[in-house]
Amino acid sequence: MSPPHPAAREPREPREPWESREPRGSQESQEPWEPRDEEPFPFDTAGQLFARITERLGHQLSHVTRNGTVRNTSGDTPASPCPAPTLLVVAHGSRDPRALRTITALLDRVRELRPGLDVRLGHIELNEPRLPDTLAALGAGRAVLVPLLLSRGVHIKRDLPAFAAAVAPRLRTRIAAPLGPHPLLVEALYARLVEAGWPMSPTNPTERTRHGNRTDRDLGTDPTGHDAAIVLAAAGSRDPESAADTRRTALMLSERLGGVPVVPAYASAASPTVPEALRALAARGRHRTAIASYFTAPGYFATRSAAAGSGLVTAPRLVTAPLGAHPAMARLLLHRYDAALAAPLTSALRAVFSCRARPS
Repeated sequence: MSPPHPAAREPREPREPWESREPRGSQESQEPWEPRDEEPFPFDTAGQLFARITERLGHQLSHVTRNGTVRNTSGDTPASPCPAPTLLVVAHGSRDPRALRTITALLDRVRELRPGLDVRLGHIELNEPRLPDTLAALGAGRAVLVPLLLSRGVHIKRDLPAFAAAVAPRLRTRIAAPLGPHPLLVEALYARLVEAGWPMSPTNPTERTRHGNRTDRDLGTDPTGHDAAIVLAAAGSRDPESAADTRRTALMLSERLGGVPVVPAYASAASPTVPEALRALAARGRHRTAIASYFTAPGYFATRSAAAGSGLVTAPRLVTAPLGAHPAMARLLLHRYDAALAAPLTSALRAVFSCRARPS
């Protein structure tokens, strides 16, 4: 016997929009529920539809904590949330005791910006803790290696991948890009110049208060005129991509300074040197110069570069401090960390770096 036509069925009681549409009969009739394709759409108005959506959305959100993890509502022992990968800052290392103090202060700023994030330090050479020791101390888990290096070079391309491979697959790692070039680096360089005495930009209304709303240019004491220039003093590398990164930073800093020439110079392995750059600028009529220290912390190269022009007739009028623990540096470390985590992975690498992956 064929089932009755849908029109011949008994009319159903109207259902309010907030009522559950779970299968009926579980408590009253204990009969198995079967879907009825011909049920009428239960919402007569858009208001009822929105009310239902709001109710369902609120129910789903009630299972999520404020930090984005899923709240346990079953009464069972809650599963451990997936911790964020460790941010492992990789510094080069220096015999200068000021370097470690500066980097420690920088990491403290990072922790202040991202409470709860595991932030650690490892040095490639010369300082403790050494990078292999920090990697070993992490045990099994996940980490993002963020180089405290300003450009591409041998450490980025060869050394860091080798350190990461040595602890795989026990520790699953990703390697972030070097810090430079990036606008946050330029902001830190600019801030260090201003701290050393370089005048603020006369085009910025918030900076036109140093002389009663008059700038150095208005007073005729502005060193950013036609005879001013900056030497961007960097460590140097034989890798041509490192020099390209430094040149890019120099161009960005020049734009930040309103077109003041910024010339890259190097403490080793590349040319021109800082004295050579100063002499070349003087030959072009640029006698009022400054050295912008393009180093992450005090050290041998930073000290050498700062003193490079002291015996010259064209000695620079000011020399900046290294980038150090400037707030922009802390923000940049976190930016590189986040970008490394957001970078697309192949399905195989995704499975390896997943929170649920088990090290073999």
